[in-house]
Amino acid sequence: MTISALGINHKTAPVDLRERVAFTTEQLDSALQAIRQLQGVEEAVIVSTCNRTELYCQGDVSADLLLGWLSGFHGLAPDALAQHHYAYEDEQAISHLMSVASGLDSLVLGEPQILGQVKQSYQLAKRQAAVGGILERLFQHTFRVAKTVRNETEVGQNAVSVAYAAVSLAKHIFAKLDKSSVLLIGAGDTSELVAQHLKQQGVVDITVANRTLQRASELAEKVGGRAHSLSELGELLPSADIVVSSTASTLPIVGKGSIEQALKKRRHKPMLLIDLAVPRDIEEQVNELDDAYLYTVDDLQNIISENIKNREQAARQAQVIIQQQSREFGEWLKSLNSVELIRGYRQHAQAIAEQQTERALQLLAQGKAPEQVIQLLTHRLTQQLTHQPTQLLKLAGEQNDQKALALLQQLVPDTTEHSENKD
Repeated sequence: MTISALGINHKTAPVDLRERVAFTTEQLDSALQAIRQLQGVEEAVIVSTCNRTELYCQGDVSADLLLGWLSGFHGLAPDALAQHHYAYEDEQAISHLMSVASGLDSLVLGEPQILGQVKQSYQLAKRQAAVGGILERLFQHTFRVAKTVRNETEVGQNAVSVAYAAVSLAKHIFAKLDKSSVLLIGAGDTSELVAQHLKQQGVVDITVANRTLQRASELAEKVGGRAHSLSELGELLPSADIVVSSTASTLPIVGKGSIEQALKKRRHKPMLLIDLAVPRDIEEQVNELDDAYLYTVDDLQNIISENIKNREQAARQAQVIIQQQSREFGEWLKSLNSVELIRGYRQHAQAIAEQQTERALQLLAQGKAPEQVIQLLTHRLTQQLTHQPTQLLKLAGEQNDQKALALLQQLVPDTTEHSENKD
């Protein structure tokens, strides 16, 4: 009974590879069904965000099989992920999941959004009936650990995120943000965080463009901005000093040509473009244009590194909690094997008792003396119940297996103590 974790993240793989193995919402349904068809996989949860794609499985399955499946599902060569993945089992896998959910393995240390994303992944797998008793207990336990980390350490204090890093980058480039015009492409959680940080910096000119106009209107209303549909991007781009894009599109929605046209209308007034999406929303070729400055999530790493310094001590405290909790869960997992063994042995003993009781009742019905029947019942029960332990004792003695003999010795009562009490 093994818990396995396999994946890639921002530490092990570049953004172009991460976006190739990211699962869209539509793909996750079929992916969960497909991974459960793998030999040995009994339960599965797939976590896929802009910075990681991870498979959590319960069952007897090898890392090579999971890696081959992940590559094949996305149409990659078998060795494409060979140098970029990580794989863990049991306590290491448990500890890794807890670290992820607690924000300790995020691009921004302590980022709170990842917990919600892990919960969504678990809930989707549960709806697909891909989660059973083991992963159900593991993920519920993980959510409690993440809450404990938040409450008992300062890893979540003065929260920073990719969204915060994006605004920090804008502040480094523009002396004052309150005079800048900002275009947010996408209206999801990340865009909302960006909008909140922008408002805190005094930005008043915010435009939200989204595939669904209603969602754009909801976000625009929260920040006092304007809402538009994505079809209007061509008209919106020339007015934007700062463009922050974060959608779930599988293809770029802002091309080099559209930025080139926007710059002409702006008379080549510089534009800052921050692409927080994986796969990317903005074509990489935009960097070839003068006066256009494009940054991806990977480019934010330097800014983020500065913020990490303030959380290192809290992270160490959090790791102590996670190590203890993962060890406890690992011990529970190991105990399941003994639980099954105990249950099986008790069922075996009960079957013997029922069989011998039936024979005794038959003898009584035939008129045998009760004392004789009881003696026979006791003898037969003793013979059958001690047969296997006796054989094991003989075998351990013949092989001089001291460890096994020490364990089996605990089955034998201390006769010395009884003799002393008798005297």
